[in-house]
Amino acid sequence: MIGIIGGTGVYEITEHGQDIKKKIIETPYGNSPEISLFKFQEKDIAFIPRHASDHDYPPHMINYRANLWALKKIGVTQILATNAVGSLKESIAPGDFVIPHDFLDFTKMRPGTFYDERTVHIDITSPYCSHLRSVLISSGKVVDQGVYVCTEGPRFETAAEIKMFQILGGTLVGMTGIPEVILSRELEMCYSSICLVSNYAASISPYKLTIDEVFEIMDKRKNNLVDLIESTIKSLSYDKDCPCQHALAGAEVDEL
Repeated sequence: MIGIIGGTGVYEITEHGQDIKKKIIETPYGNSPEISLFKFQEKDIAFIPRHASDHDYPPHMINYRANLWALKKIGVTQILATNAVGSLKESIAPGDFVIPHDFLDFTKMRPGTFYDERTVHIDITSPYCSHLRSVLISSGKVVDQGVYVCTEGPRFETAAEIKMFQILGGTLVGMTGIPEVILSRELEMCYSSICLVSNYAASISPYKLTIDEVFEIMDKRKNNLVDLIESTIKSLSYDKDCPCQHALAGAEVDEL
């Protein structure tokens, strides 16, 4: 089953689906938002709105563990996530799609693991699934590679923070990519992000940053985003030998 996590402005994606069903999944971390289950191109799809259907939860209050646990519980093996981001480079403009290959984590208070009571050290040298990334890159006009900087939110970043992120090699800045990509790896699910640039980050943009511009870009580019996802699903195959599917091998400390 292929999971789709919809970010800001992407709360439903079942227009071309068949046999649509809705479910709320109970998890050890609370209930998930309503998940849409449907068929597309003879493949099983599970769509979950990250912020819930009415954008109920700001980035720092999203129950990431419940969301990912629910997808794993219903049989998801591969995840395509959408993220609205700010650009740290003038060459990457609002409206561009970027497929990140790495991240910098500047979150502070979010539960970031399923393993609070077991010692598990997963390898995330390459945090985003190379197989999913390659299919996404071949499925539409996108920017290949980018370092996603995740901040705690819900505020936007300062000019000094943006300058620091640029010095550290950041390409994009957002508030929702972490711990989602980490939790996916801990549950041995392949994960890739489709980042839609909604604005230039603080100090790069000459204007005051607002959430309105995020929704404006999403409205303009949502159809293109859905086309990219659908094209990717058509070409996507499941690789049981993908390293993401065996992430826990050699990761757990044996009992002494």
